[in-house]
Amino acid sequence: MSLVELIAQADERGLAASGLACLDRCVPLLGGDDEILRPLWASLAESEEWGEGEGWGEDWGERVEQARAKLDGPGVGALGGGGLAEGEATVLAYRMLGAVPVERGAGSLREWADACSVAALQIHRLLDAASDGASSVTARREGRTQDMSPLVAAELRRQVAILEVLSAHGPAGLRQALALSTEGRRVLRAVVSRRARGRV
Repeated sequence: MSLVELIAQADERGLAASGLACLDRCVPLLGGDDEILRPLWASLAESEEWGEGEGWGEDWGERVEQARAKLDGPGVGALGGGGLAEGEATVLAYRMLGAVPVERGAGSLREWADACSVAALQIHRLLDAASDGASSVTARREGRTQDMSPLVAAELRRQVAILEVLSAHGPAGLRQALALSTEGRRVLRAVVSRRARGRV
């Protein structure tokens, strides 16, 4: 199943987790530490019941605003400056943060999760030393994976894996989703640091 199809079929909490995971992997561009979004992950895990409606994220909106306040900083500039690609990637990451829905609802969460998916793939494409064979990330999300650059391929795999594990395991899959996102954040942090060293 393609990434587009997985997002289309996900429920509210799955969509929130998918979007949050994309944002979490891009925290290095926002100058945040590895724990900055942990309260939002905790909000997703508040109820063992998996599905639409109440039972999770009662304080989601409050935690979203707290995360925005903490990450309202200089972004990639705090990492030692950046080139055009880093600047564009940082703008995309801040857009993801700014668009987090404060109110939980399938419609707004699906729109956000979909936008985060595109932005995260584009960020990895911008920062990859290798060129991607497709003209846009749309083809990748629809399942056309020929000649993908390494960073984009890894990000696509993580997005798909997170949605699949949440669909299959519900709340029990959140820990694995967080682990996958943490791995991706470490990769992106290393890429950003390596690019910064290359400009010194």
